[in-house]
Amino acid sequence: MFSPLLDLQEMNESSPNVTVVIEYRDSFTKAVTKNVIVVVLGISINYINASLIQTFRKNQIFYMNPRYILFFHLVINDMIQVTLTVILFIISYTLYKINVSVCCVFILLALFTTENTPLNLACMAVECYIAICLPLHHVQICTVKRTSMLIGLIWITSMLSVLPDLFITLATEQLDFFHSRVFCLRETAFRNPHIIKKRDVTYIMYLVIVWFVIFYTYFKILFTARTASKDAKKARNTILLHGFQVLLCMATYAEPMLKHALQQWFPKNYPDSLFACYIIVQILPRSISPIIYGIRDKTFRKYLKRYLLCKTGPQ
Repeated sequence: MFSPLLDLQEMNESSPNVTVVIEYRDSFTKAVTKNVIVVVLGISINYINASLIQTFRKNQIFYMNPRYILFFHLVINDMIQVTLTVILFIISYTLYKINVSVCCVFILLALFTTENTPLNLACMAVECYIAICLPLHHVQICTVKRTSMLIGLIWITSMLSVLPDLFITLATEQLDFFHSRVFCLRETAFRNPHIIKKRDVTYIMYLVIVWFVIFYTYFKILFTARTASKDAKKARNTILLHGFQVLLCMATYAEPMLKHALQQWFPKNYPDSLFACYIIVQILPRSISPIIYGIRDKTFRKYLKRYLLCKTGPQ
């Protein structure tokens, strides 16, 4: 049984467009263990997130608050992303190779949701900044309509980043390629070298913009928190958690370099190292959102407890 975490290397000398897949084999016991861990984590995170969504849906108080609307979008986005990555993980062990067209759909959806997350977190950091540093203008700036438009802009930005991969592939690959079967990775579905260069440029832009937003809002709130209310200090801590979450999410952008480093450092345990990397980069960041708003937020915690205990009555 093959590991789903394979090393992809480009033959730069004689065949610059050829990708060679080096296969790493797991024992049956280890393969089953990894799949059980991934499925259990995926189901657990999605169950918790589903509870958060139900809490949001059943209480009108959250419908008019931009902060919770952005959180609601983040949770749905995380559920889609976790589901897709778990499915791809299982497919890599059971089917191993799938049709390229099907793989492209999976990869595109996974990329949309993956790139949405840091953008959504940056928007939530800005909302915290406005609420603490510009409280008199918060109601005018952060409206439900503008929040909906902002979510639409997040999706448009991700699509503009990812869809060119598909268009380049459609323009450069033969029709037979889309009827063939491949091990489903971004590098095997969208294998044109220009896509790799575009991806690197896009990731650098994401890193610069998102981290600038995180640092700027954090330090502005930090300055305000020295002389302001307890809410400002709580917002500062929330931005810190967002920063940690963004750090984990954006580790995806450094994944090619990380894989190469892991192969050099742990050649004998390379598949296990990549499995740990998958858990940390793809799964762990999606477990932080419930902590930030499902547990730390006093208002949401009250309604979540009411939902989990199946209580009814006056809100």
